[in-house]
Amino acid sequence: MEFEETYLKGLFVIKPKVFADARGYFFESYSAQSFKAAGLNLNFVQDNQSLSQKGVLRGLHFQNNPFAQGKLVRVITGAVLDVAVDIRKDSATYGKWFSLELNEENKAMMYIPEGFAHGFATLRDNTIFSYKCTNVYNKASEDCIVWNDKDLAIDWKIEAPLLSEKDLMGKAFKDYISLF
Repeated sequence: MEFEETYLKGLFVIKPKVFADARGYFFESYSAQSFKAAGLNLNFVQDNQSLSQKGVLRGLHFQNNPFAQGKLVRVITGAVLDVAVDIRKDSATYGKWFSLELNEENKAMMYIPEGFAHGFATLRDNTIFSYKCTNVYNKASEDCIVWNDKDLAIDWKIEAPLLSEKDLMGKAFKDYISLF
């Protein structure tokens, strides 16, 4: 596996070594040993998976302490524009975001540490998105920054996304008081 830290400290793009031939392909989607060697000594406790159609936008979600989560995210089939926003108030990159297309062809993954809001826009029908979490979900700890915040100005690469009620009711970034 190849680990590339982004300009947002702690946020990594991970590229697996893919072995492909006429039969198909094989790759390790997670290896504790490889992650530890890259400085990521993580304990994943929950796996989640979602199916979305083209044009669905989920985010920007996060959980506050004591249930904050680090997430290893990837696409099994389809494609998303994956977005992580630094919400750590003492970070030099507070309020900055990073995006990357994750798809079934590039098999790229992102590790998103605690202190980041996360979301994705689905670029193809029948996209299956998978993520490993370092903490369990806790409804009372969840929070959301509105996807189309003017100050963040994220280019989601889709128009008129299909959103949940929760995502429509997200906070403006300027009104968010970081607990990280």
